[in-house]
This record gives sequence, C-alpha cells and structure tokens, in this order.
Amino acid sequence: MGVHVARYEQGGKIRWAAVRGGALCPIKGDYASVGEFLANGRDGATKALVDTAPAYTVPVDSVSILNPITAPCNIVCQGLNYGTHREEAGASAEKAPFNLLFMKAASSLSGPFDDIVRPRGIRLLDYELELGLVIGSPITKRTHVTDENLADYVAGIVITNDVSARDVQIQQNQWFKGKSFRTFCPTGPYLYLLDAEDISRLHDIDVRLEVNGEMRQKANTNQLLYRPAETLTELSGLMDLNPGDLIQTGTPGGVAISVPSARSQRIARILMDERKTFRVFMKRQLKNPNYLKDGDVLTLTMRSRDGKIDLGTMRTRVVPEQ
Repeated sequence: MGVHVARYEQGGKIRWAAVRGGALCPIKGDYASVGEFLANGRDGATKALVDTAPAYTVPVDSVSILNPITAPCNIVCQGLNYGTHREEAGASAEKAPFNLLFMKAASSLSGPFDDIVRPRGIRLLDYELELGLVIGSPITKRTHVTDENLADYVAGIVITNDVSARDVQIQQNQWFKGKSFRTFCPTGPYLYLLDAEDISRLHDIDVRLEVNGEMRQKANTNQLLYRPAETLTELSGLMDLNPGDLIQTGTPGGVAISVPSARSQRIARILMDERKTFRVFMKRQLKNPNYLKDGDVLTLTMRSRDGKIDLGTMRTRVVPEQ
C-alpha cells in the first residue's frame, strides 16, 4: 500500500510527514519543493510511518497544513473529460476525438484551507473538483504509458479545485487567464504516494464537492473519458514533465455554469453579433444562484471505494479581493 503524506508548518519551519490516523510522523530532511521531496525524501515516508513512536508524532490539528504541490511546476489541465460535464457544456456525453488540454499558472496554487480570493470585477466564479496526478519521474521523450507502468511516472494523487472565472473564460475565450488568478488552484490536504497495487484504485475513487453543505458534484473516476495512462502518453509527445508537475484530470458534471446546446449556440451566432451574444449569456448566468458568492464554504473529498485511499477533506472559503 501507498503512504499519505502532508506538508505542514510548525514554529515557522516547513516539514513533510507521513500521516497515521490523526497524527503526523515527521520525515527526516528538509525539502524545499515537492519535486525535491519526491526525489530525495519519498523513501523516508514509509520509514517514518513505521518507526515513529506515538510520543513523537504531531497532532494534525496542532499545525498548519500547507498545499503539497509547490511552485514552480507545470499545471496541465484536461477539459470536458467526464460525460456529465460534456453534456452540461452543450456537447455530446461521448468521448471526444481529441483530449482537450490547457495550462494553469503555478502561482494559482494555494492550500487546502486557504481562502479563495474572488478578483475585483469577477461575477461568475465557478468550481471544478478534479483528481490531480503528481508526476514522479521525468518524462522527456515520447513514452508509451500503460496501467502496468503508470506507477513509474505518477508518484501520487491529490485533491484539486480548478477554480474558474467564467466571465473571463467565456467572454475573452481565454481559459488560461480565467483559471490562473492567484488562489484558483487549492490542493491537498494530503498527497497519496501510490505503489503499483494502487493503480486499479486510481480508477475507482469517489469524488465529491459541496457548497455550504449542498452536494454539487458527485462522481467516480471510473467515468473519466481520457484516463491517466492515455493522457500521459499523449503529453509525452508534446512536452517535458518533471517530478512535482501536476495533471488535473477534469471535472464531473455539477458546476455552476449552464451552457446552451450546440444547436442553440450556432443559431445565436447567426442571429446576433458577438457582443450581443455575450450580453445575453451574462444576463442568463447572473440569474444562476449556483455561482460562488463571498462567504461560501466549499468542502471537497476523495476516497477509493475500498477505503484504502483517503485524500482527506479540503475546506475553503470564498472572500473578496481587498
């Protein structure tokens, strides 16, 4: 079995620890980034879990748990990768003929209990619960990745939230810009370090997101259209990936945005110019109560059905930019 690890701050010092129940087992060594930890401290996680006596553990609630993914890193995102989300985006639920990929700024990373800051002027703030894959080994050439060798390249998994400013993303047709504001990529609380026997569980994780206690997104990773091995194979022919890079695997249905059908969009483009089309879109979306508002609390969880993998609970609150 793999190991749950956390990155935390105590007394002004940042440390890594293996997680055992409600306690942290400190891992020896100082690691400035998740890439450095994966390269030099990963083996220490299992040792800390086994060797740390109860008297030397650190209660989780006595420290500040930080985001386990650190900048600088690549954040590669998959779009429309669940049939339910494709349908609510006005597309067919079937697997698309191409994998929709885009990037997100590393400066958008934030912690699992940090506030999500709504930028000034943003009115359509949305959430996207996503399983994150953390790269463990360099990929610098075209590589055929399968479930059998996936653990050679993916070190672990983590909860992520691909927070999105839809008024920027839709009006300007800029996904990178609409998704890259600071605090728009909360991660954690735990990074689960996979081993080979966990790969089957990777395809059977229940993912859930609530807003103020109301269930908004509920799915299982067995519904992913482009699965991790297929996606990494494609990415390997496109770009270099390094330890600590993050792959967001897409969000299921249940986000706030509501998009007209493809047919309705085609008709609108014929009858209206671009500015009028966006005004109609904004008027409709501003009546939608599901967009995030200041003070909203988001609760995200991910657990394998057999209970072996539990990525903890992310809890964040929306606040206005000061």
